Amino acid sequence: RDRGQHGAALSQPLPLGNGGRWRADSHRCFRWSAAAGGAFRPRFKLRGEARPGIGRMYAVYRQTHPPTGIEFAIYCSFFSNTERNLVVAGTSQLQVYRLIHDAESTVKGDKPSGRKEKLEQMASFSLFGNVMSIASVQLAGSKRDALLLSFKDAKLSVVEYDPGTHDLKTLSLHYFEEPELKDGFVQNIHIPLVRVDPDGRCAVMLIYGTQLVVLPFRRDTLSDEQDGVMGEGQKSSFLPSYIIDVRELDEKLLNVIDMQFLYGYYEPTLLILFEPNQTWPGRVAVRQDTCSIVAISLNIMQKVHPVIWSLSNLPFDCTQALAVPKPIGGVVIFAINSLLYLNQSVPPYGVSLNSLTNGTTSFPLRIQDGVKIMLDCAQAAFVSYDKMVISLKGGEIYVLTLITDGMRSVRAFHFDKAAASVLTTCMTTLEPGFLFLGSRLGNSLLLRYTEKLQEAPMDVGKDREKQVVEGSQGGNSGCPEDHFTTLTRCKRGTRGLEEEPPNKKKRLDLSAGWIAGDVALLDDMDEIEVYGNEAQSGTQLATYSFEVCDSILNIGPCVNASMGEPAFLSEEFQNNPEPDLEIVVCSGYGKNGALSVLQRSIRAQVVTTFELPGCHDMWTVIASEKKDEVNAKDQTGEGEKAEKETKEVSPEEDVKKHGFLILSREDSTMILQTGQEIMELDASGFATQGPTIFAGNIGDNKYIVQVSPLGIRLLEGVNQLHFIPVDLGSPIMHCAVCDPYVVIMSGEGQVTMFVLKRDTYGGNTHRLTMQKPQIHMLSKVIALCAYRDISGMFTTESRASIVKEDSMKGSQSELETMITNISTTVDDEEEMLYGESGSALFSPPKEEPSRASVPVTEKETSHLKMEPTNWCMLVRENGVMEIYQLPDWRLVFLVKNFPVGQRVLVDSSSGQHMTQGEIKKEEYARLTEMPAVREVLLVGLGNRQTRPFLLVHVEQELLIYEAFSYDAQQSQNNLKVRFKKVPHNINFREKKVKQSKKDKKVESASGEEQVIPKARVARFRFFEDISGYSGVFICGPSPHWLFMTSRGALRLHPMTVDGPIESFAPFHNVNCPKGFLYFNKQGDLRISVLPTYLSYDAPWPVRKIPLRCTAHYVSYHVETKVYAVTTSVTEICNRIPKMTGEDKEFENVERDDRYIYPMLEKFSIQLISPVSWEAIPNTRKLEEFDNRRGEVIDMEDWEHVTCMKTVSLRSEETVSGLKGYIAVGTCLTQGEEVTCRGRILILDVIEVVPEPGQPLTKNKFKVLYEKEQKGPVTALCNCNGYLVSAIGQKIFLWSLKDNDLTGMAFIDTQLYIHQMISVKNFIMAADIMKSVSILRYQEESKTLSLVSRDSKLLEVYSIEFMVDNSQLGFLVSDREMNLLVYMYQPEARESYGGTRLLRRADFNVAAQVNAFWRTPCRGIMDVSNKKNLAWENKHITWFATLDGGMGLLLPMQEKTYRRLLMLQNALITMIPHHAGLNPKAFRMLHCDRRALQNGVRNILDGELLNKFLYLSTMERSELAKKIGTTPDMILEDVLEIDRVTAHF
Repeated sequence: RDRGQHGAALSQPLPLGNGGRWRADSHRCFRWSAAAGGAFRPRFKLRGEARPGIGRMYAVYRQTHPPTGIEFAIYCSFFSNTERNLVVAGTSQLQVYRLIHDAESTVKGDKPSGRKEKLEQMASFSLFGNVMSIASVQLAGSKRDALLLSFKDAKLSVVEYDPGTHDLKTLSLHYFEEPELKDGFVQNIHIPLVRVDPDGRCAVMLIYGTQLVVLPFRRDTLSDEQDGVMGEGQKSSFLPSYIIDVRELDEKLLNVIDMQFLYGYYEPTLLILFEPNQTWPGRVAVRQDTCSIVAISLNIMQKVHPVIWSLSNLPFDCTQALAVPKPIGGVVIFAINSLLYLNQSVPPYGVSLNSLTNGTTSFPLRIQDGVKIMLDCAQAAFVSYDKMVISLKGGEIYVLTLITDGMRSVRAFHFDKAAASVLTTCMTTLEPGFLFLGSRLGNSLLLRYTEKLQEAPMDVGKDREKQVVEGSQGGNSGCPEDHFTTLTRCKRGTRGLEEEPPNKKKRLDLSAGWIAGDVALLDDMDEIEVYGNEAQSGTQLATYSFEVCDSILNIGPCVNASMGEPAFLSEEFQNNPEPDLEIVVCSGYGKNGALSVLQRSIRAQVVTTFELPGCHDMWTVIASEKKDEVNAKDQTGEGEKAEKETKEVSPEEDVKKHGFLILSREDSTMILQTGQEIMELDASGFATQGPTIFAGNIGDNKYIVQVSPLGIRLLEGVNQLHFIPVDLGSPIMHCAVCDPYVVIMSGEGQVTMFVLKRDTYGGNTHRLTMQKPQIHMLSKVIALCAYRDISGMFTTESRASIVKEDSMKGSQSELETMITNISTTVDDEEEMLYGESGSALFSPPKEEPSRASVPVTEKETSHLKMEPTNWCMLVRENGVMEIYQLPDWRLVFLVKNFPVGQRVLVDSSSGQHMTQGEIKKEEYARLTEMPAVREVLLVGLGNRQTRPFLLVHVEQELLIYEAFSYDAQQSQNNLKVRFKKVPHNINFREKKVKQSKKDKKVESASGEEQVIPKARVARFRFFEDISGYSGVFICGPSPHWLFMTSRGALRLHPMTVDGPIESFAPFHNVNCPKGFLYFNKQGDLRISVLPTYLSYDAPWPVRKIPLRCTAHYVSYHVETKVYAVTTSVTEICNRIPKMTGEDKEFENVERDDRYIYPMLEKFSIQLISPVSWEAIPNTRKLEEFDNRRGEVIDMEDWEHVTCMKTVSLRSEETVSGLKGYIAVGTCLTQGEEVTCRGRILILDVIEVVPEPGQPLTKNKFKVLYEKEQKGPVTALCNCNGYLVSAIGQKIFLWSLKDNDLTGMAFIDTQLYIHQMISVKNFIMAADIMKSVSILRYQEESKTLSLVSRDSKLLEVYSIEFMVDNSQLGFLVSDREMNLLVYMYQPEARESYGGTRLLRRADFNVAAQVNAFWRTPCRGIMDVSNKKNLAWENKHITWFATLDGGMGLLLPMQEKTYRRLLMLQNALITMIPHHAGLNPKAFRMLHCDRRALQNGVRNILDGELLNKFLYLSTMERSELAKKIGTTPDMILEDVLEIDRVTAHF
């Protein structure tokens, strides 16, 4: 395009081909048709008209759900040397957990006896690169461990926690991607392995499979310290790295399998396991025992590395090495069928684990009795110096004991089958007794293990039988009973996994009420099974019992996905213009197989709705009448108390029930009493004549405070105790309560405080007494909040001194602590004002001391009782934020320019008081551009409220900060805390209709009235127990729930289903237990509950339904609203098909007892109803039915399902002429000698009369067609009502008539078509090696013809369309984790007249993509919004990855793309990125083969663009100025992407 037109394009819309007028029909571009299988069917031509400049497709990538699989786990001192943390990494995510021993049990099904140990997430980091290997090391003079992270191809970053910013800081970067190290290879298949010397002297990284990088660390010695002159600055902890070419050690040293540092050597000694000339199972007869080991001693100073030990002729199937700790030393080598122990100068010891070692190795092996296992994919970790836990590929857990004699030599192995658990990807031991299993294929688990020494050998008859412990009956498993409390969900009976039908999910108490059936329970079911121990005579051995303490949810690997409609949606939301959908993905593998049901937004279950227009704020308060009567009768006994609470669950639940609902209007207040029914109170002690500013409980929920513009009332139940008129020169605007303090603020920014005190006349009542804080009023206060801290984080003493004092105090009894807690906060000034400090203050809430038992130092040993402390935060007009300690209003924290949103808030309170006057002058100049703070809220969330968060509403924006301890400041009396900004995408920008209000004010009257603002409605509403969750509800234009459970991860979930929300209150009532109330824009008050069948402690609210077998395909059948799911179980296979002439026969194979037979997958298809997410009940005996109709369709042996889809085929039954069927393609593979065949099945889902008592049995499969085809059926789709199938190397088009398929057309294709999709009469077919082709079906001539194809080689994983107005793009995901967009452009020269597809965009998602789906943009139905025209005919293409992540591609206009591209380029260099990674390199097309084409890019990285929202105001304007636009423009663009993609 010429420059002139490009300039014009930015200022005015692009010229359209048809004279600038849209065709009338192009507005309604999508019609949703049920017959089309619920697919969105766009109308467009494949070729857009040749318009100037429209030849490209621009898009933005967005990660909507972070990857959840875990691949690496290490246990190290991440934060400081006082505590150890679990650091886990999976793809591009790094998370840090700590083990807490006294987690709160939420309502999530934890039995009180359940384990209290949980993992709490302390930090989470996202990287622009996939972690390939991870290790930790303590550098010289450091207070914590550093992490070594390696990335493709040969990068190493050393990072460490930075206590000043609560973030990762990069210590050093090492880059080895020089061409001379690559040996001329273009592609690199080698993973960079990092290993660290156990004594922390050096680290090594193996790159390109041949080069060994040695990174030595400086060690502190006396001589070093004397050298260092003061002025030199800090010495680096690293010495220069050097490279060893391993082929120079030994010319045969090739094909490194694993390497480990050995224990107990004077110099760092590295053992390398390698296979110089390779072999494979089919060639073992000729070439076996090919593996070798070599140990090299690294002399770092001299850079010499002699070989000190080598051994060859190890079995060919060695897979990994594990160094044995001192005092034994040496190494354990895992081979698939054997296990070896090797040590220098000790004869090797090896055992055979099954009979496959016969004839495949001549290495001397003993037979290990009673064990028949394979160690491929096994993970292992040492739990003590002579015991290791091994997790096999089927999830079985064995404890291996190395039995030694007096010398260092191992003379026997003992295997003890302890449990069966998740399929493990990585394993690490935490503190003694705890083991973490990380998994990519299932939920990661925290296990607790206990060992018990065996007293005597048990009866040998029993020991082979697996004894499955049920419930807590620890029967004959020889271990204490209480270890099995979490195992109530174990398998019934003693059958193995194989025999159990995997879909029999009617388990124990789930069959009763499924809607309350809880997510956590579903997940943890069968996560571990425990077996009895095996008898052993001779040495005294320990047996181990394992139990699950905690699990980390993983929805990966997502192999297939389907959109569907949720079964439950309150009728209030049924006729929303936008369809509410949910996503169902197939996750997991084998016994971890499951369906994950994901909904991004929260849909409340509405109990009832009242129309109450005019109410703009509301509060619920707890009424204390019942409690008082009980108190009075405490002496007489508990009888009456018990009678009163017949209906309630428990007394303490009852106390928390809300008794009153207070609704505030413009000029009046409405008081509702909420008991069995809700009724208005006419006469009460509440003020009803004017609006209410605030209402809440005080005094341990005994009293109610109601604040109106001119005064405060204190009530007990409905009775007013007293009224205090407050005159601060202007009406009260805002009030904050933190028991026993009430802080109020007037319209002019005056602040005063009231304290709840006991009557001095010895009465039983309390009163509020005023106490004017001594704070300067140079700049008026515009927002405030009060905070009660029970985490112990908010303190003005340095950490070290606290520990000393508290350990002395610790001896006092509970009661004394309660009294001293409160009296210590009273200082002399208070004493003089009010006298009698002891009784003057109200005693703290009863449950407080127990709730606050959180240690200050992170060491769990010192269980100190934390005293609650009270703090008040003020924000002033000049942008200063101050925190004061109550009750004496001592300034402990001060931040200037608070509203601009710095990334870290650092205290600058010391030395403020003197210079206050001068500050005012310089601040005054700035005041003009300082955005106003509307509201602040400081709140404790998480486990026992130990994680303080600060929410700030600044004009058009929401800021969220997390407090973290920081104790390196010199000043004595400041707050030892800093605040770290939390990234989020919540949009607080509203449509600018503010103008009209200002006009009204000016008209209203004289100048004084203008200044009086109306009381603001609080947007942040804290709730403590809504369905067991606590957090903050954020009202406003984009309402969000902010949750944090004891898991410690901050979860933000939108609630878009009811539009903007004005106000919100938690509501706990007989008819609405643990629910909530809210007002929407229309003035409807909705009484609702949070649906409990979803788990909200996840990136998206999720429900995981365990199937206990691999799920391959899921497809939604629109007409009957059920899902068809293809699953498979593995069965032992002991017969081989043989061809004799024409017919095949099966030969049974007999082998010895220790032989391990291969496993074969057996497929079946079933219906699952979204009502209960159980398989539609079935008996699996198809003989009872006619075989062509049933709920489960079992495939034959050896028959694999290769595709299953809902297709819409022509049918006379429906009005539209199309009907949805489930089409299945299969392939019968029986080895290379038998010809491969396949079948096509066409199933209709029919409605039948349900069986009595089983309403879900109303749907069944009816097989309309099942016939064998001439070749394997590898892909299916529908086109114009016909069925298209890929059979062998041909594609056929069929028409379905009278339950039979008639061929219409066919075409020859490439090697193996494994995916097909269609739009109108175009079909896109993906080949496994040869990229994609576009075919067209012509109805008139009944021909299938090739339109265009991509001529380059490409290993396709999955395909989908990209729809951008009249342009159609073909999106492809490949093996290299790229997304590529091809277009058909016959006008372009390089397309050779349209015979070749042109690549128009590419991007690397760094995850394998197997599942795509498409939706139109959200919100485009709203014609009033002009912005919607731009998005009207664009589709979002969504995808799910094998790492458990989800993302989307959104096509965008060129001018937005250009603007954001400039922003992206500026962000790459402006922001420091974690681990020094480059986002641009990360997102470049990754191609192993040299292609004669450069990357096209044209896709923006939304993850990087999102970082713009994280910048402070100054950084934003600076950046916007650089690229010649305004921050508003960019924010508008970035948040617009969020708005149109807010589906599900």
